[in-house]
Amino acid sequence: MMLNIILSILILNLFAVSIINSKQTYYLPGVAPHNYRQYESAKLFVSKITSTKTQIPYDYYSLPFCKPKKARLQSENLGEVLSGDRIENSVYKLEIKMPKYCEVACVKKLKKSEKDAFVQAIDDDYKVHWMVDNLPVGMYSTDNNNDKAFSRGFPVGFHLGTGRKAAQHYLYNHLRIKLLTHDDVGGIGGILEGDEVTTKIVGFQVIPMSIKHSFVGDNFIVGTTTLTTCNPNTALTPDPKNYLSVDKSPDNTVVFTYDVIWEDSNIEWSQRWDIYLNADAPNEKVHWFAITNSIMIVLFLTVMIAMILIRALRKDIAQYNDPNNIEEAKDESGWKLVHGDVFRPPANNPMLFSVFIGSGVQLCCMCIATLTFALLGLLSPANRGSLITAFILLFVFMGSFAGYHSSCIYKMFRGILWKQNTLTTAFFYPGVVFSIIFILNVILWGYGSSGAIPFGSLFTLLFLWFCVSVPLVFFGSFFGYKREIYSFPVRTNQIPRAIPHQQWYMNPIITCMLGGILPFGAVSVELYFIMSALWLHQIYYIFGFLFLVMIVLVVTCAEVSILLCYFQLVNEDYRWWWRSFLHSGSCAFYTMLYAVWYNLTELDMTGFVPILLYYGYMFIISFTFFLITGTIGYFSCFWFNCKIYSSIKVD
Repeated sequence: MMLNIILSILILNLFAVSIINSKQTYYLPGVAPHNYRQYESAKLFVSKITSTKTQIPYDYYSLPFCKPKKARLQSENLGEVLSGDRIENSVYKLEIKMPKYCEVACVKKLKKSEKDAFVQAIDDDYKVHWMVDNLPVGMYSTDNNNDKAFSRGFPVGFHLGTGRKAAQHYLYNHLRIKLLTHDDVGGIGGILEGDEVTTKIVGFQVIPMSIKHSFVGDNFIVGTTTLTTCNPNTALTPDPKNYLSVDKSPDNTVVFTYDVIWEDSNIEWSQRWDIYLNADAPNEKVHWFAITNSIMIVLFLTVMIAMILIRALRKDIAQYNDPNNIEEAKDESGWKLVHGDVFRPPANNPMLFSVFIGSGVQLCCMCIATLTFALLGLLSPANRGSLITAFILLFVFMGSFAGYHSSCIYKMFRGILWKQNTLTTAFFYPGVVFSIIFILNVILWGYGSSGAIPFGSLFTLLFLWFCVSVPLVFFGSFFGYKREIYSFPVRTNQIPRAIPHQQWYMNPIITCMLGGILPFGAVSVELYFIMSALWLHQIYYIFGFLFLVMIVLVVTCAEVSILLCYFQLVNEDYRWWWRSFLHSGSCAFYTMLYAVWYNLTELDMTGFVPILLYYGYMFIISFTFFLITGTIGYFSCFWFNCKIYSSIKVD
């Protein structure tokens, strides 16, 4: 286990270094802010275009935008690649504190296929994502109530009218780039000669416009031809009568222009992400209400558990241990009568059960470590792709926990196929996830999406799986098989006891469906915000609330599993192994139902491929949730049974 601790410390250091390196400042030496002698340029990078309708991201240059002669792909981490980011340089020139008006980015003569591509992107509500100094681009928009809302990205264009044939599609070909800066001045008592002025970019916004540019002559030559619609000395004002129609206009020439506006701001460097986080942040009152509601559920379950433990169990234990009632107890029913069978290994798929528990332990450790790093501020949105990278690396490095617990449980069941058990633990869950992702990836490859994982990144994932995770699973399995078999508090009979007829409400399907309701209800509100972050391209950063919800989920799963396990044993049904896992794990079924409801009510996806992507990824999430919650239920019931059966006297 020491190996996992060392690896976790290394990951912690890597995250810290990456965040320190993500901060970029621009130093401008001079006497005063208005009299700089030297200016430095800031770089504008393009990333991708995304849509909540299709959920298929594309590379920015997949549309016929202005492209530099040499488009260079910037270095990215694994999380950025998996999220579909393709960060490249652009043609837009930015010089610190130097405003520009009506700069020509490029001139395009669009083919019919390129026009159709713009029309399709506008119909699908695609948004453009840029970044400057690690800040994503955003824009203000006005809703029906005339309230301004800030959102990341800006649309490719807009359309007027309904129906593709009847609608007019207008392209945003003029972009007003607005950059907010904050100056930090050295020295005491104001700006003195020789002081160093540090200019930091604290805001990045774009105001898109649609302008049908006109110019003198038949052909536009960059640097020579003069635009009659705007000039480099005056800011352009949009005119609804002069919008650039991309589908109805017979002229195929499109002039892409841009303005650059610099504004001083009081926003500090440490506060420059607030506008992005506040735009996506839900109301804190909703979170506190949800957590309060979840805590009430936990208190209700705790009271019921306390009543069982204090009243029913104490009475049962006292009665079973009373020597005067031994003869009477033989004719009674209850959980003591199955003491000789309660720890009998499950008759159905004991190896699969141990594999589920091992994978669940690995996922639980991954989630705890990820939340810990997030609470320490190491997974901030400024460090792009850090959350996905953390999930993958921590899951891989927690492989020894999976092998250890899987082998311990399989050995407890007297299993002898230890190599097969270890291999299944190493390949089952990663194999299911990788198979689904690979199928979806092939589809994205066919569509030319930037969300398709490149071959190099796929090789990296396979390397982490086969060369790191699998050896760690074998490493943990080795120590698990060397450990002595757990000693149960009671002996197991050689001949299994007959299970009496059970009431209809003790049917496994009914108890599993009832067992998953309360854990799901405890996390349903937080699940809504997580789903919005995943599918509406928002930023999720409220890890403090998520940590509280995780604690509530663990307690709820444990108490529900213990309660249903007790009712099962009272009815003399000792087959609790799988039931303990399924009682709490069934909340994953409600998670999948919730995904269906969310798709029908909150999303506006069109087409078969977006639906397939949505349900494919939601199945992975639900299956992961099933293993995590099921593992919590099993360990809770195992502890409960060991406690109660160690408290009674048996012959």
